[in-house]
Amino acid sequence: MSINFEALDLRAFVAVVDLEGFHRAAEALNLSQPALSRRIQRLEAAVGAALLERTTRRVALTNVGREFLPLVRRMLDEFDSSLFAMREIGQQRGGQITLACVPTAAFYFLPGVIARFKEQYPNIRFRILDLSANEGLESVARGEVEFGINLLGGSDPELSFEPLLEDPFVLACRRDHPLAARQTLTWSDLEGQPLVAVSRSSGNRILLDAALVRAGVRLSWSYEVTHLSTSLGLVEAGLGISVLPRLATPQAEHPIIVTRAIGDPEVSRTIGVVRRRGARLAPAAERFLEMLLGTWRSPG
Repeated sequence: MSINFEALDLRAFVAVVDLEGFHRAAEALNLSQPALSRRIQRLEAAVGAALLERTTRRVALTNVGREFLPLVRRMLDEFDSSLFAMREIGQQRGGQITLACVPTAAFYFLPGVIARFKEQYPNIRFRILDLSANEGLESVARGEVEFGINLLGGSDPELSFEPLLEDPFVLACRRDHPLAARQTLTWSDLEGQPLVAVSRSSGNRILLDAALVRAGVRLSWSYEVTHLSTSLGLVEAGLGISVLPRLATPQAEHPIIVTRAIGDPEVSRTIGVVRRRGARLAPAAERFLEMLLGTWRSPG
């Protein structure tokens, strides 16, 4: 059975969703509303299910539509990138790389690798989804991105996880805090201190709590935040100390905050690359992944 729809049918679907209605989408695409409706109907016929729920006041995605939307966005991105690459004149080809990355790696590590890659391939564009660990796994599984940089391998048999780096949890405190005078600490040194923690739903928190339970260590958290960057703000204000991955701490000398190693036991998270098993990467993504692997595995 053949699947009969056009690229403009996909663009019509995305336009209706993004512009929240048929009227504005028709104007943006320079189509009549009946013509736009026919394109949506043809796409729904090809998919075999309704993608949009139409009411007198609004248009909403169906469950199938919500699953289909990220795939359509990626198909259009790749289609546009291919056309862009074909028009490129010169030695370096164009294209786009789409990836998901946990925020700490996206902020502190990824930009340097991208800068080196762009020196060789200046026409490559990047679409980076800085997502939580669970959201990043889901984006890889749905095919919304080509690969992910994550701290979880997940249990999905359709995904592979290649470990790259051990990122230890460290203490972050103010320079004038008593614990800052010591270069190495144990978990017992943190007892009785006002601690700042990330949400219990965070992948980092889950990993840390599980490791401390196995080690028989119990810590009392005074503050709970959603983002690691917020915990550093509370530390800087002198409200407490925080335990967080080294990649999430300032990499350069900070005027107020210092980090200290925590041992007995050392607790770390594993950062790695998540891919769909058997999926082929575009040439540009394959080249970037090779550079990424080589950089992350280099000493220091």
